Amino acid sequence: MVLLFCLTLLSFWTRFRQIDRSNIVVWDEAHFGKFGAHYLEHEYYTDVHPPLGKLLVAASGWLANFDGGFKFDSGKEYPEGMDYRTMRIFNATWGALVVPLAYLTARQAHMSRLGCILAAMMVLFDTAYLTISRFILLDSMLLFFTALTCFALFGFHNQQSRPFSFYWWTWLSLTGVTLGCVLSVKWVGLFAVSLVGIYTIEDLWDKLAENDFSKKVYAFHWIGRAICLLFLPALIYLACFKIHFEVLYKTGTGDTDMTPLFQAHLEGNNLGDSALDIAFGSNITIRTVALDQTLLHSHPHNYAEGSKQAQITGYYYQDENSNWRVKVPQNNKTLDSGTDINIDSLNSKDYDQQGNRYINNGDTIRLNHMNTHVNLHSHQFASPISEDKHRYLEVSGYGNEEISDAKDNWIIEVVRHLDSYSGPRIHSLATQFRLRHAQNGCILALTGRRLPDWGFYQMEIGCAKNEKDINDDKSLWVIETNQHDNIPNAPKNTYKYNFLRDFWYLNVLMWKSNNAMVSDPDQDDILASTPTQWPLVGAGLRMCRWTDDMIKFYLLGNPMVWWPSIASVGIFSLLEFYYTVRGRRQIQDKSQAQWNKRRYVGKNLFFGWFLHYIPFYIMGRVMYLHHYFPALYFSILLVPFLFDHFTTHSTPRWRHFVFGIFMTMVFTNFTYFSPFAYGMDGPIEAYSGRHWLKWWNLTGSY
Repeated sequence: MVLLFCLTLLSFWTRFRQIDRSNIVVWDEAHFGKFGAHYLEHEYYTDVHPPLGKLLVAASGWLANFDGGFKFDSGKEYPEGMDYRTMRIFNATWGALVVPLAYLTARQAHMSRLGCILAAMMVLFDTAYLTISRFILLDSMLLFFTALTCFALFGFHNQQSRPFSFYWWTWLSLTGVTLGCVLSVKWVGLFAVSLVGIYTIEDLWDKLAENDFSKKVYAFHWIGRAICLLFLPALIYLACFKIHFEVLYKTGTGDTDMTPLFQAHLEGNNLGDSALDIAFGSNITIRTVALDQTLLHSHPHNYAEGSKQAQITGYYYQDENSNWRVKVPQNNKTLDSGTDINIDSLNSKDYDQQGNRYINNGDTIRLNHMNTHVNLHSHQFASPISEDKHRYLEVSGYGNEEISDAKDNWIIEVVRHLDSYSGPRIHSLATQFRLRHAQNGCILALTGRRLPDWGFYQMEIGCAKNEKDINDDKSLWVIETNQHDNIPNAPKNTYKYNFLRDFWYLNVLMWKSNNAMVSDPDQDDILASTPTQWPLVGAGLRMCRWTDDMIKFYLLGNPMVWWPSIASVGIFSLLEFYYTVRGRRQIQDKSQAQWNKRRYVGKNLFFGWFLHYIPFYIMGRVMYLHHYFPALYFSILLVPFLFDHFTTHSTPRWRHFVFGIFMTMVFTNFTYFSPFAYGMDGPIEAYSGRHWLKWWNLTGSY
């Protein structure tokens, strides 16, 4: 315990030392500090990561008496009086706790005392882990919960001989809690879920061959794991999003990424200031239900080819060119004024005492653009840029308020109501519908393609003809704003958000946003790197400006930690193959017996590295060095595991000598590269001696 205490104390000292030396916003502090500020000001935002880590950043701001007013612009100095030091210390605490966790995990894995010390020292003296822990980022939290998951998994494994005991349930529940937490910080946590899932399936498969318990007991093993490893993590994940929605109750920068119905319940958002029912004469804006969140738009410019009529496009932002008026179809123009209502050609008799004729499911309408006065129109011209000319018809603007023809008529088809209403009327924000062209039978839809420069790079709108496009969300629309001279706005609190629906929508949005984070082939991202560069320390990352007057931080791993770690992965693979072949040949000796007894440790650590590293080879998104950090942790623990295996029959003196030499090399490299973590001042050329590999961008200019 004294040794563990000393290692923990040393870990906190290294992480806290000179933590406020740089008073500027460093690297991704610009993102995660800003998100924390949004929580403190209760302003809604969207991001590609789940909320837990950013909620913890907000907690650090609350502890530092930060009011959320500073917005963490990249490279900007922290304002005088802002306690950014406390916020950094809070985040560094998570990184510091990974060191004792590495020691305790090695103990749970039954490594030797020297092996436990080596595991902790490799984590303690890795410059990359040190650097990433000292700023307002999510990575230290992600590492902590990843390490805690590994610790809990080995702890649960040690209780296998005492199923359903208090400690068995405690370790199993802890594993589930840590899975929920790591998944709620970043989706990289899915790899930890996969690791525990593989272990669980293998464990239950092995138990199937045991004859010392009944089918009922075996079923309880499944139920226990389902409760703790599925239900419990899911509950934590849901709870984090529930807190996220409850805290962010004001309008903010992320409003327009969410559905109009969600936006309407936010304090300060004016989308709720609309009439509930749509009527002829309503002035409306229409937005797609698809994640593109595109408004139906037009402007005073024509198509270059095809009909050469006015362009109809999809645009992301509200402006005067997104406003439409609901008009009666051809030969029913008297309905606009609310007098002399001709109901014979319409599908219902839904009008009020003032003569307002409400729009119902199945009604035929005409949409007139309020700025250019053209009508929403379609015909037999092919959509201008869609790949399949027979897939979409062109949608254009034609005529004016007085001049129109039957090709301007559209039939409203209600698909679903998101509120409790089940009648035929169209409700703003809550009714999702399709617009079917009355003559051609096609459906108004977003094609998913962007127009060229003549269309101002806005989204293409077409009239979909095939069934796949018709049933896609890109063909679903919702009324976003609705104003009518004779119809009052909906009462307050009419629009309410549904947690599960908005939870699902936000997660789909996060998934799409993550996949959209691809590198730009026309720009050289000097900070990005590839998975092939990570294990051998083939890349570093500049975390701030590289001028002589700046305190400069360089994210780079300790070579004497990273190189042996990746070597341990290869050595373990060879040993596993070697001992498997020996086992098949019925060769039994002390070495084989020791490997058979302890291989579960190496196997789980290997799978932990594999699952956290290999998937990056198939990802299309832009990647950076810190993506390797969770995988590195598992490979670090493989090093003392292999040291123990190779020195198990050695004398104590020899073992101390071997471990001591390696620990000295780790520490020596740490002291040599520590300026990268604690900050380099003056000309960077003064550190050129530390530029070991030509691939590092330490001293070069760009």
